[in-house]
Amino acid sequence: MKLSLLQKQALKTAFIALLFLVISALAFYAFIDISAISIILYTFLVFLCIYLIHLFQIKGFMHRQIRRVYESNLFENEAFVKSDMDAIELDALINKIKNFAESKHQEIDTLKDRDDFRRDFIGDISHELKTPLFTAQGYLLTVLDESIDDPAIRRKYLERTNKSIERLTYIVKDLDMIAKLESGMKLNYQKFNLIKVIQDVFEILEMKANKKNITLGLNDSYDYPVLVRADKEKIEQVLINLLSNSIKYGSLNGSTLVSIDSYSPQQFIVNVTDNGAGIPQEYIPRLFERFFRIDKSRSRDEGGSGLGLSIVKHIIEAHDQEVFVKSEPDKGSTFSFTINKVT
Repeated sequence: MKLSLLQKQALKTAFIALLFLVISALAFYAFIDISAISIILYTFLVFLCIYLIHLFQIKGFMHRQIRRVYESNLFENEAFVKSDMDAIELDALINKIKNFAESKHQEIDTLKDRDDFRRDFIGDISHELKTPLFTAQGYLLTVLDESIDDPAIRRKYLERTNKSIERLTYIVKDLDMIAKLESGMKLNYQKFNLIKVIQDVFEILEMKANKKNITLGLNDSYDYPVLVRADKEKIEQVLINLLSNSIKYGSLNGSTLVSIDSYSPQQFIVNVTDNGAGIPQEYIPRLFERFFRIDKSRSRDEGGSGLGLSIVKHIIEAHDQEVFVKSEPDKGSTFSFTINKVT
């Protein structure tokens, strides 16, 4: 039978008392005429009494001290620790306290990670907002300077101011979308033809692609509809963000192809593949972080909020799907995501 810690402590005390009793009994036996059986019986009875007294005394003491702790607010919201306190064994109590301490340690680590993320995020967003704000302010102050009479210069500065304000608008709009996705924004699931959505996105981005002479297309004719079930508007946003990135970082006279393959009996996988500069492997794990850019100066020149891939990840994960990246420098990149089939 496995003994509890309390029982072991009581036994230890009782054995020490027993040793003392044995020595005393031997002394009595040597100098006083008492039978050996009487000594053994007496010793056993005293040992049992000491054990029981010690056991219940320590148990009562422990419960009084534990009750004092429970009456504090330390375990106020921890019913699993406080349940059946009077009947709980010391070993079980220690295990519960240990599990409680481990869970609190994990919570503290999580809070520290969130605090680090919050601090980094505030620093990033402050930097991202500061740049276009100061730029717009600088151009406006220049335009307000009465010494500038040339209308062409004024127009040029106003156009640059407008570009900075547009960038601020992108950042605020994308931050609002991420906040809604993180707070559990309800998705409007519906059945739709994914090929039609992809073609609509091609039309939206056609002018942007033409500026760099980048060809947008499907890898196959897809004469048949590819029916999926998802939030149509959100999936369109995912495709816009991925294709915009392929254009933004793609090579002049390059191409971006979209393909759709079967991923599982219930899912398709959509691949957006370009032949641009590619991404070094050390940057791939951070691609979906907010405001993360490989080439920050070039990215800001290209415009955008720096939140496009983060939004992609949030939307796809909100659909309980996955997003993947494969890339090699000078060989291009492939961004992929899964989506449910209509079955």
